[in-house]
Amino acid sequence: MKKLYKILIAFIGVFAVSCNGDDVENRPIVDAVSKSEISAPATGQVLILDADKGADEVAKFEWSAAKYSRDVVVEYTLLIDLKDGDFTKAEPLATTKNILNATVLARTLNQAALDLGAPTEVATMFDIKVAASVSGGVRQLSEETYSITVTPYVGRVSYDFQEWYLVGDASVSGWDNNKGNQILFRSADNADEYTFTGFFKAGNFKTISKLGSWAPMYGDSNGVLGFREKESDPDPANFNIPADGYYTFTMDVKKLSYGLKPYDASAAKSFTTVGIIGDSTPGGWDASTPMMQSSFDDHIWSLKVALKNGELKFRANDNWDVAWGGTTAFSGGGTGDNIPVEQSKYLIYFNDLDGSYLMIPNQE
Repeated sequence: MKKLYKILIAFIGVFAVSCNGDDVENRPIVDAVSKSEISAPATGQVLILDADKGADEVAKFEWSAAKYSRDVVVEYTLLIDLKDGDFTKAEPLATTKNILNATVLARTLNQAALDLGAPTEVATMFDIKVAASVSGGVRQLSEETYSITVTPYVGRVSYDFQEWYLVGDASVSGWDNNKGNQILFRSADNADEYTFTGFFKAGNFKTISKLGSWAPMYGDSNGVLGFREKESDPDPANFNIPADGYYTFTMDVKKLSYGLKPYDASAAKSFTTVGIIGDSTPGGWDASTPMMQSSFDDHIWSLKVALKNGELKFRANDNWDVAWGGTTAFSGGGTGDNIPVEQSKYLIYFNDLDGSYLMIPNQE
């Protein structure tokens, strides 16, 4: 019986290999016939890119269809390389399937130029070609070269952090997940730790990471953080605020721990204005750039602004009697040091109760 079983297994194995061989032999072969070529716009464009117009369209490229021996779905990739480059390390500008045109935005072209090593504020020549492929293979790269001259601006600041926001009737936005939601301030020392000290109304809240989406989300799960990765996942329980007042909420997304305790704000000062000042700011060290005060919590301030390479601090009432700083870019607080800044457009949040700041770069 065992011998018969082994013979049967061997027969099935031979049959499977035979079937697989037949499948390979019968698989249709696709051959490249003719390459795609760029037809518009005219070659030789000179583009000086503007950091204030990153979302503007700078060119709409059109190209002819690549031909293959069979009727297949063709994927086209618009590629850019330094002048006379061999396109082995080219950067993609756009990808389409069976569509013979693509619009390129200033920010896309700018980032590609920088990734290829082009200096900022200097005109650099590039070549652009179209690559066609079928299911990732049978690649054809256009022969004719489209030339372009680009002057890029200072590009995107490296920023690999996740934001978390409050949502719920205890917070400023209510249960609207995209209505000026209060952001949590991230620790300068541990990117997994977040905190917010401020005013809450009696009610409930949760935290979300993407404005306009209900996931990822954190709520309560028997005293620890309950995580909702996708909107199809179960909804975690609410965090509860028993009465109107000031509280400190903290959470650690790695340890899945959180804390919520009352905060005594009775001795906290209220300021007429809070602004940023420093050589990175529009007013330099001579004048503060005012921030916007929250109507829900008068200790919370925000501002969207273009900053230069340099430093800044926060100060109250346009003088140096009360000022705040930090030692780290993007988030921190609690010291009188100058905060280092890399040139970009930022969305800045500041809390005058504890000096916490959060500066998110790469804004449009």
